[in-house]
Amino acid sequence: MEESLLAVAILWSILFLYSITGSMDFGAGFWGMVYGKKKDSTASKIANRFLSPTWEVTNVFLVLFVVTLVAFFPFAAGMLATVLLLPVGLGLILLTIRTTFMVFEGKTERFKDLLRITSGVTGVLLPSLLVSILPITLGGFIAFEEGYPQLLYGKLLSSVTVYMHIAFGLSTALFLSALFLADYASEAGDDSAYQTYRRHAIWLGPLSLIIAVLTIFTMPPEASWIVNNFRENLYGFGMSVTLFLIGYVLLFVKQPNGQIGYSRLAVVFVVLQYGFAIYAYGSAHLPYMVYPHLTIEEGFTNPTMFNQLLIAYIIGLCILVPAFILHWKLFLKDKRYLKQD
Repeated sequence: MEESLLAVAILWSILFLYSITGSMDFGAGFWGMVYGKKKDSTASKIANRFLSPTWEVTNVFLVLFVVTLVAFFPFAAGMLATVLLLPVGLGLILLTIRTTFMVFEGKTERFKDLLRITSGVTGVLLPSLLVSILPITLGGFIAFEEGYPQLLYGKLLSSVTVYMHIAFGLSTALFLSALFLADYASEAGDDSAYQTYRRHAIWLGPLSLIIAVLTIFTMPPEASWIVNNFRENLYGFGMSVTLFLIGYVLLFVKQPNGQIGYSRLAVVFVVLQYGFAIYAYGSAHLPYMVYPHLTIEEGFTNPTMFNQLLIAYIIGLCILVPAFILHWKLFLKDKRYLKQD
């Protein structure tokens, strides 16, 4: 495999991890806000119990993605920074506000309602804003003035495909978080919260799939190149749909103990579904980073630097992976934490 393709595969893998963990994180904030005032439901407690130790982990993947992008594709950073300054800047401001409020959420009771609302609202806005970056890379929204790239905000904000991407990002975040929180509630032995999140996952799953399909039909004429490439990656998208159907059906299968739905298996199949979809999309996007102005080869660092960076990343993973495993065992698997009041 060429160095540039390996580099973009690593970058896309980190994006996949962030999209999954970020969706669960942001969506959990929204559900925590929705059920925060309902005294007869424990759904908010389950969402906040998950959020408390895990939002920091989500931010690790975001930082890792940015560092990887700049390190492996330094010649693309200038153009991307110029074009994506506003959407990325707004996203960072929202992320900073959310992170700040999350830090102080467990320290004070006085502003607890405000903290919960902030977490919920930013949990909706952040995935919507971040996924709106994708249409910009497909062509038609960037013009060069005196040799400098400019984002055509008027054309962007009037494009249907941008809002379809936003709807897809939002529905995905809510679906993944509801499905994961259903499994989290099941692990904690909270049947009431489990049934609540299972019901949300049942209607959000098909909705997100329908929106994903409709998004393809709203692509602008300038993005016809990637629509044509989608046809060459039908295997990946077909596997994605198949895995979704398996995971979705598992939500209705009765277990021997009487509980309806194999939530853990459903989470596994749905995550694999998004994995196939994201890599198929990434494959269809090649060789461009921003169509038609920037390819991965044009933005790639030199092979010598890449090899040195790759060694550093392998060392970093040897440190991070055990930490993630420990985090899983302490906060997502330990019954003492899961069943706390």
